[in-house]
Amino acid sequence: MLVRDAMSTMVLTLGPNHTLRQAAALMSARRVGAAVILDPDAGGIGIITERDILNSVGLGQSPDAELIHAHTTTDVVFAAPTWTLEEAARAMAHGGFRHLVVLDRGEPAGIVSVRDIIRCWAPARQEVPA
Repeated sequence: MLVRDAMSTMVLTLGPNHTLRQAAALMSARRVGAAVILDPDAGGIGIITERDILNSVGLGQSPDAELIHAHTTTDVVFAAPTWTLEEAARAMAHGGFRHLVVLDRGEPAGIVSVRDIIRCWAPARQEVPA
């Protein structure tokens, strides 16, 4: 199975000047664990995850004052839609992260997460008879 078969194509895209609270609210509303950050001043495409927000709050920083650009990962590992899920899982395990931005022709086409891969690899849930 390929990344394109597992990835979410509804990508939440934010700018670098949103606050962490705004990012958290939008991520929560969309039920996603990561957002793509488009910041031409920082080299293009970055990512912010729920863990980045959690780490900031855990340090006592204000989610209303902290801007996304201070917490964005910019050295992003990108996946191609044609990667196998094994290649994506290997990249995640090697890099110690749970989300990959998927680029198609240099543009964000989706995000694939560990959860997406597990969903594809694990058998569908079966109803347990009562």
